Amino acid sequence: MAQRRDTGNAVLNERVRTLQVCNAVLPYPMPGEALMVLGTDDMIRISFDVLNEDRDYLRYEVIHCNADWQPSQLAYMEYLDGFNEGTIDDYDFSQGTTVHYVHYTLTLPNEQTRLTRSGNYLVRIYPENDPDETWAQCRFVVSEQSASVTASMTSRTDIDVNRAHQQLSLEVDASHADVDDIFNEIKVTVTQNGRSDNAVTLTKPLRVSGKTLIYEHLQPLIFKAGNEYRRFENLSTNYPGQNVERIEWHGPYYHAVLEPDSSRAGESYHYDETISGSFVVREYNSSESDVEADYNVVHFTLVHPETPGFDFYIDSDVTQRRFSPESRMVYNRATGAYEHAMLLKQGAYSYQYLAVAPGSQTGRTDIIEGDKYETRNRYRIHVYARRHNERADRLVAVRDLIPQ
Repeated sequence: MAQRRDTGNAVLNERVRTLQVCNAVLPYPMPGEALMVLGTDDMIRISFDVLNEDRDYLRYEVIHCNADWQPSQLAYMEYLDGFNEGTIDDYDFSQGTTVHYVHYTLTLPNEQTRLTRSGNYLVRIYPENDPDETWAQCRFVVSEQSASVTASMTSRTDIDVNRAHQQLSLEVDASHADVDDIFNEIKVTVTQNGRSDNAVTLTKPLRVSGKTLIYEHLQPLIFKAGNEYRRFENLSTNYPGQNVERIEWHGPYYHAVLEPDSSRAGESYHYDETISGSFVVREYNSSESDVEADYNVVHFTLVHPETPGFDFYIDSDVTQRRFSPESRMVYNRATGAYEHAMLLKQGAYSYQYLAVAPGSQTGRTDIIEGDKYETRNRYRIHVYARRHNERADRLVAVRDLIPQ
């Protein structure tokens, strides 16, 4: 069996920071893969910084993937018009910051690359002088929107009622999705708040009615409810923002020490409006935050007894939703707390703590955040189609479900 390729969002060079992928039309990033609808004026914007005084000559590669995010068998001429590689020429230097960086922006489609087929896409960023070295990689999706999805969520689940879970029911109308065998040629994936660790894939519906697939009372569609994401704002080096305890200068960086966090598992639910793990770059006194926001060392503290058998990770878009050393909390016996520090660009951030058992690839919310049925999770449904004579999955529908 061929080894699976790691195609998750990733920063693989320590000088690369603040990787973001979004629909260029939307005012703020949203959790989950950025969406572009085929045949519209939608554009995907990929931005990131490289900590450096001078420009690096960077290139990108666009790779078509199947529903499981593994590269498809298509040649690049079959999914784009132009070239699947190009130069990243849109860049600007930081201005008035203590940490010097170069801000890069890549927009798709562009004069070099125009996408012609729906599906999952991976962009690989690499230096011009070393094409085999990947500095970063990121995902986005292109949908035909030829199928339609009806979705609902309830806390009255097949496991419990108004306690710790949420259950989804879906109907997919594939009348115009260009499929022959409705039962076997459709695949559905569902994600919660942009997380990949607890994503589910459905290869068969509960039943079919005409060209409509019905998914209900299915165990994979029951999700742990989790809790609203935590958040902080680090907009200024002159005063502490929301949930920031203090700002200190220890050259060469400003340090933002966050208010200590603690377990919310035993607390009642408290509503909060967050962006479910996303973040927004912002410096409070700037109209050009992309190049005028500074980098600070942000200190996270989780006051919690040492818990053998679990590692705790910061789940957020800024950590690429990875369980890695860059997101792992470390227990400090001297302070009796889990701690971690990251170099982050000024802005508004949302995050949560996930507990991961050894050997597991799925994070648990119940230990630190608690599972509250009232939580306003953002669910995204992707519907893929592949006829028996096709060599790659098409993305025929994307639907976001945000409970009110």
